Amino acid sequence: MSTQPRLVEVRQNVLKQNDLLARSLRERFREAGVRVISLVSSPGSGKTMLLEELLTRLRSQCRVAALVGDLATENDAARLARSQAPVKQITTGTVCHLDAVMIESALADWNLADLDLLFIENVGNMVCPSSYDWGEELRLVLMSVTEGEDKPLKYPTIFNTADVAVLTKMDIAAAVEFDLAAAQNNIQQVRPGMKVFQVSGKTGAGLEMLLDYLYPRPVLTIEKRVQVQLTAEGI
Repeated sequence: MSTQPRLVEVRQNVLKQNDLLARSLRERFREAGVRVISLVSSPGSGKTMLLEELLTRLRSQCRVAALVGDLATENDAARLARSQAPVKQITTGTVCHLDAVMIESALADWNLADLDLLFIENVGNMVCPSSYDWGEELRLVLMSVTEGEDKPLKYPTIFNTADVAVLTKMDIAAAVEFDLAAAQNNIQQVRPGMKVFQVSGKTGAGLEMLLDYLYPRPVLTIEKRVQVQLTAEGI
């Protein structure tokens, strides 16, 4: 007897429960006034380097924090902590993705009203994360120049469930003979009209343009300027 129908039913139930919780998280984020941005990619795409640069640059402009997922170790959280922004590691064990339950649990002792911007870095994986909503407002899919121009064609679902594509490690694009035009064409073939940024976490190229898109600089009141400055100084 085949067990496939039962497996499908269990998966549907899991995803349904996740979506219900994600809907609740999205409402909490909205009420708290925090913008939530997630990052998905394959391992080694440069997610952590990019996120460290974003946190460092944003810390003086807004109240920013990050959750970071990995199968094991807290290495990424320790690295991101160098930005001096609040960071928390989510260790998933054998689970190859984050889900809404993990996000809710990780946020249990954080006051969302104290944040303007929250990043969620998923476990490196181009398959499983595409099925899970975490209540985020914006999802970035990262693709490094070392992965090959056909990555969007091989993993179309992750690009279709993301809002923005970010091409990383552009500083070595020439060295690895990366065909930018082909990559851009493949992204548009899978997701017509998708916005694409080209960045280098190492040199900083393209980061300001990406920052302007992720967090348009608001006109701050005097009270808000003081609040952000105190947060940046750890007071």
